[in-house]
Amino acid sequence: MAKTIGVTVSERISAALVVDHRLVGQLYRFPEDHDEVDGLVELHADGLVHMIARQVMLAAAGAKDIAAVGVALPGLIKNGIVEEAPNLPQLKGAKIQDMLTAQLKEQGLNTSVTAVNDADGMAAGLASRHGKLGSMIRVWTLGTGIGYGRYPFAPGVWEGGHTVVTLDEKERYCGCGGHGHLEGIMGHRAMRLRFLDMEPEEVFEAAKKGDPRCVEFKKLWHRALAAATATSIHMSGPSKVYLTGINVHFLDLPLLKEYMREMVKMSPLQSYSLEIVEDLPETRVIGAAVLAEQAAAL
Repeated sequence: MAKTIGVTVSERISAALVVDHRLVGQLYRFPEDHDEVDGLVELHADGLVHMIARQVMLAAAGAKDIAAVGVALPGLIKNGIVEEAPNLPQLKGAKIQDMLTAQLKEQGLNTSVTAVNDADGMAAGLASRHGKLGSMIRVWTLGTGIGYGRYPFAPGVWEGGHTVVTLDEKERYCGCGGHGHLEGIMGHRAMRLRFLDMEPEEVFEAAKKGDPRCVEFKKLWHRALAAATATSIHMSGPSKVYLTGINVHFLDLPLLKEYMREMVKMSPLQSYSLEIVEDLPETRVIGAAVLAEQAAAL
């Protein structure tokens, strides 16, 4: 049974020892205060890598023969380099894989490190927890931005949150500056920009009460997700699609399924399924460990 360390980095760092794709022992977090959400943004790149290494060493304490370390981060990760990181801008351009490998070696842990996108880590974690490591799955994470994860890992950009879902020139709310993007409709930041007089929670509550503007937006929100999902299915085939994240409670699954039926008409592509799941840091940690283990075995 391979011993690996999984790490996920978002508002905080979470790390744990993973044995046979199961968490063993404590989940270590930094910052420990759940209300402290800017602790990582305030660290410079070297300081952030040092703190990741510290959580890895805490998780590895007492364990021998650590086969690999997997770290899942937000942003565009390619060949161990953070090419883009809107949520952790200090990491842009960082050779995170090499930096963390060197930091761990200094602290006495000589093992391989694999850096992956956090949405791919979530997909691998869900595949492990739901017994689908032999299948392809997708996952949408609905939060400040929109994350798109795929398992098994395949080379590519996979910035599904920036899928173009409308040609309306007024749709300019995406944080990247692009027009017509899924994230520009569904992202929490984008919704706040669109409804300057209402919070996203108030928008969906008003939609339940029949407010015309909010009802139309609710339809747009669901059609946008259906369009991006249908596009993915038309490009790479049907699969299980998981839906998670802090804003997944806005989702009306029957409505999403209705729009999907309108968009996916070819019978060989209709074997997809949709399921809402809870977004747990433990799932992302397991996913990062699974991908690191697989990468080390190549």
